[in-house]
Amino acid sequence: MMPKKGREGETTADLLAYLFGPGDHEEHVDPHLVGGWDPDLPCPARTPDRMTLTDLALLLDAPVDALRGPRPTEHVWHVAVRNAPTDRTLSDARWATVAAEMVAAAGIAPHGDEHACRWVAVRHAPDHIHLVATLARQDGRHPRIRGDIPKMHTAARAFETAWGLEPMSPLDQTARRAPATGEKEKATRRGLAEPARDHLQRTVREAAAHATSDTDFLNRLLDAGLRVREHHDENGTLDGYAVALPGDRADHGTRPVWFSGRTLAYDLSLPRVRERFEPAVSPQDWALAQDRIRRAAALLANAGRSEGAGDVAALGDLLVVAAAQSPAAVREKVRHAAAAFEQASRAPGARTLEGAARAGFKASARALNHAPRGGGASALLTLLVALVEAAEAAAAWHRAQHYRAQAKAASQAAVLLREAAALTGTPAPRTAPRTVRVTPAAERGPTPPPPVTGVPPRPHPEPGPGRSR
Repeated sequence: MMPKKGREGETTADLLAYLFGPGDHEEHVDPHLVGGWDPDLPCPARTPDRMTLTDLALLLDAPVDALRGPRPTEHVWHVAVRNAPTDRTLSDARWATVAAEMVAAAGIAPHGDEHACRWVAVRHAPDHIHLVATLARQDGRHPRIRGDIPKMHTAARAFETAWGLEPMSPLDQTARRAPATGEKEKATRRGLAEPARDHLQRTVREAAAHATSDTDFLNRLLDAGLRVREHHDENGTLDGYAVALPGDRADHGTRPVWFSGRTLAYDLSLPRVRERFEPAVSPQDWALAQDRIRRAAALLANAGRSEGAGDVAALGDLLVVAAAQSPAAVREKVRHAAAAFEQASRAPGARTLEGAARAGFKASARALNHAPRGGGASALLTLLVALVEAAEAAAAWHRAQHYRAQAKAASQAAVLLREAAALTGTPAPRTAPRTVRVTPAAERGPTPPPPVTGVPPRPHPEPGPGRSR
């Protein structure tokens, strides 16, 4: 469940007209209210004889118009709250519960505050709602909404836990940074298969997995066809970088669209890329690489909370290298597995990169990187079974730390690797190997999210129409 700032401004009526209208691409379906500051508020779409959009805008703006002091420059507060595409469709009643909790967490309308800001929740799609409020309390004071979005993310995580929804909150700094709507629309206009951000993320991650130094890393980015801009400190030392996709320009084509490493992903900043650098090793035969992966998976199963963070990070790089070196028959499947494992490679909280399994995974990655594609391709396929075991070990380690999103990502990668192995005629084991049985330590696991008012303790499947965008 992802709260995200939407269009804000100084005209309440215009925003309501958009939310209750057909949308920019006729994507709005059955726009209607699911909640508001007054539970008996009529819906302009369903009871236009009792309430029009103009009436609703006037009611929302009334506390702002009544202010004796200066009015906020942009008094319209707007946040969209969206579920993951794989989540079940929630009822209007549950979205109303979400809306009330979100505006309370944001400071717009705290629970039991009769003089809070006026707000409404509009639903025009199965998977999300829009929250609209005006930034003036009914007692004439200004609301305190500093840090509203982080607080709403905390509330969202409680709903994810209580209702069994897919975790989407990026507060642990491991969630994938997805392209914005504008980036997707731009890619569609240009006839591209994917937004520039997705292409850059994948290319930079592959370069980082292979690189052994700053120069090697930057050269790999250039060799991949990217534009690269270096940033140096006052002493001339490289302390950052940015990349751009050729042809991706802004401001009417006057400048490239640059993405810093950290803008692409939390673990692609230059300091985090440097953590991956290891001295180059001599090429190893495939059997030795496979043995290293299996032994590293066994070590990961016994890793402590902080030590395992370095191990899963190295395994993520190994999967990226394996995808690049795989023969064409399975390359896309392994690449999808590496992408699925991406969040599993970033463990929240305290970490160290000195895990016992890390050296094995890194050495295996170097061996694959230097191995010839031609003669060694068939032997590489046998490594997929070992990679399945490693991904399952990572999933078990994350479960032991109560990292639900990361465990799910690792399990998904294991499924895709198993499918890749099936394409080669190499059957993958059907059950988790003995090495992935992890017993969590007593101190492991993050602090549970705070309780949410009105949220049932268990998820209940609900009937409803299929999901659509």
